[in-house]
Amino acid sequence: MESKAVLLEVYSRIPPLVRAVLRGLPEEALVARPGVKANSIAWLIWHLTRVQDHHVSEILKSEQLWVGGDWAERVGLAAEPNNTGYGHSPDDVTSVRPRDASVLEDYLKAVQARTLAMLEGLPAKDLDRIVDRRWNPPVTMCVRLVSIADDSLQHVGQAAYVRGLLGY
Repeated sequence: MESKAVLLEVYSRIPPLVRAVLRGLPEEALVARPGVKANSIAWLIWHLTRVQDHHVSEILKSEQLWVGGDWAERVGLAAEPNNTGYGHSPDDVTSVRPRDASVLEDYLKAVQARTLAMLEGLPAKDLDRIVDRRWNPPVTMCVRLVSIADDSLQHVGQAAYVRGLLGY
């Protein structure tokens, strides 16, 4: 199996896991937190989608869907391009308040469609292209894409765990 096929397989697993976490979840559970310093399901799903949107936009050298669309408004935040959730305080976590779970699903669907289209058309040689020189060693596109997928899978697992803690 080629690297591109592996990436497509991994990324295709994220949306069904997110849908399973959000399916039938009451709105109050979406923003509930099992502890004062814990993340809500809404924040976790928003964050994994924001990171994918932000990082893939950098790879594509294109505008983030978050900035160009109405996603921020629908989640209750400003369309700040650098706000991906890193470094959020407990108050910041509380501020992520989507109108309902479908907003999170729809945002992920839009971001995911762009990511999969990019991966489908990606020449294998591009995976070795340096996309971030701030690290030593510099980060290749392949490493960045694996990192994004890893982050997404970890956070959707955390969201599933929070759902269980909340009794849903």
